Amino acid sequence: MTRKYVVTGSASGIGAATKRALLEQGATVIGVDLRDADVEADLSTSEGRDAAVARVLELSGGVVDGVIACAGISAPAPVTMSVNFFGVTAVLEGLLPALRASSAPRAAVVSSMASLQPVAPELVEAGLAGDEPAALAAAAKLAEQGPEVGYLVYPSSKRALSRWVRRESVGEAWAGSGIPLNAVAPGTVITPMTAALLDNPEGLAMVDAAVPMPLNYHQPAESIANLLVWLTSAENTHMAGQTIYCDGGADATLRGDDIWSWNDPTPAA
Repeated sequence: MTRKYVVTGSASGIGAATKRALLEQGATVIGVDLRDADVEADLSTSEGRDAAVARVLELSGGVVDGVIACAGISAPAPVTMSVNFFGVTAVLEGLLPALRASSAPRAAVVSSMASLQPVAPELVEAGLAGDEPAALAAAAKLAEQGPEVGYLVYPSSKRALSRWVRRESVGEAWAGSGIPLNAVAPGTVITPMTAALLDNPEGLAMVDAAVPMPLNYHQPAESIANLLVWLTSAENTHMAGQTIYCDGGADATLRGDDIWSWNDPTPAA
């Protein structure tokens, strides 16, 4: 049976690669983006999100087998939080009824290696509380201090998203409905969004210091797309709440070989 997918950010980068991969498998894909998509909508606003969900439900007939949220930006500005966190979570929640109408519903989002970088805790917490005005106010304060401080909005948006996936995936809405919900965290992906930075020697050095990738270096969008396709396939029956670092080994390089002993009993003195 042909599976029916919704891919946000479908006009470029990882979203476009994901759409291509799904179409090559014979799936039906409803693309969502600002332009050049089946559904053109601005996911940085509540009105745009509502309009996108309504149009998707209309085009899909109210049944969706997979939702893959790739839409995202990296500007040192509040809009990054609006798109990367609130845009993703609102679309997923809005399409829950359509997913529940599927016999094998799945959902996945694009987080980032940046979720492991320093963040602004108040911004993360505002996102997880569902308080967009507070989140935008916190992001605006960061942006006012210049792009270096404003960049914190990006990792904060991705940290909040990975935490949201982990929290929500095991609840009644997702696990209780038989819907695996997961995230993929790329390393440095070669896309139009990163091209200018990677073409600049200073920018390239900064990126490679923050995201060391010993395995095969910078990655094509297809490396993420193929993983997203599997996560939202009927074959994935039990993976839930994970942020999978498909990153050329950056996570293992930065966090080392032991991410478990934090919970080991402390030896008695």
